[in-house]
Amino acid sequence: MAQAERRIARAWQIAVVVGTSSNERDGTDIQRICFTLQLKPDRVDDYLEAHARVWAEMRSALSESGYKKFSLFVRRDDGLIVAYIETEDYQRATANMALREVNTLWQESMDEYFEQGRPDHRAEPLEQYFHLP
Repeated sequence: MAQAERRIARAWQIAVVVGTSSNERDGTDIQRICFTLQLKPDRVDDYLEAHARVWAEMRSALSESGYKKFSLFVRRDDGLIVAYIETEDYQRATANMALREVNTLWQESMDEYFEQGRPDHRAEPLEQYFHLP
């Protein structure tokens, strides 16, 4: 059974509560991270269009930094985004991404769509309280 684990992600200076479970194939622990972000409601379509063309370098950087799975969901009527990530070490993955120029360029290009600025500076992961493995 997965246990909740608290880690501090110093790269983003946010408290992260993650769920962990063991990967049955190789025994590694996988952290599940979920957070929400808020788009400007009048920019939802533009944001989705930008994500239809995520740069190949950005996709590679995410994988190389340790992101195993990364999904984004949107509620179109008000611009709520829900992000879901699986990684072996969220703190390490985010720190690795923070060092990459392609990430800085991508985040700056996304800034205009969000109510509160760059999304990588606003992610506040949610507490996992239930998981069905």
